[in-house]
Amino acid sequence: MKTAEKIDAREIRRKLGMNQSQFWSSIGVTQSGGSRYESGRSMPRPVQALLRLVHIEGVDINKIRREDYEVIEYLKASDPELFKSLKKQARAKPRK
Repeated sequence: MKTAEKIDAREIRRKLGMNQSQFWSSIGVTQSGGSRYESGRSMPRPVQALLRLVHIEGVDINKIRREDYEVIEYLKASDPELFKSLKKQARAKPRK
């Protein structure tokens, strides 16, 4: 994620129709911490990344396992063209 990119968490949360507790707890942030981010406090990059994955990309982080991530990182490093091809195929596949 680029540093210049600003995430408006409050706007995303409102569009999803969620209260602060629901929205922030799904990425491991307390309601009070989320409220501070929505009020303008600087959001750490890991929190920004989780927010983007969960609430923008729709990734269910409860289903991701460490070994899945390790395989992805290995594939990216060892055969980037295959990784790109598989990623493209996965995005084109209809969702269930």
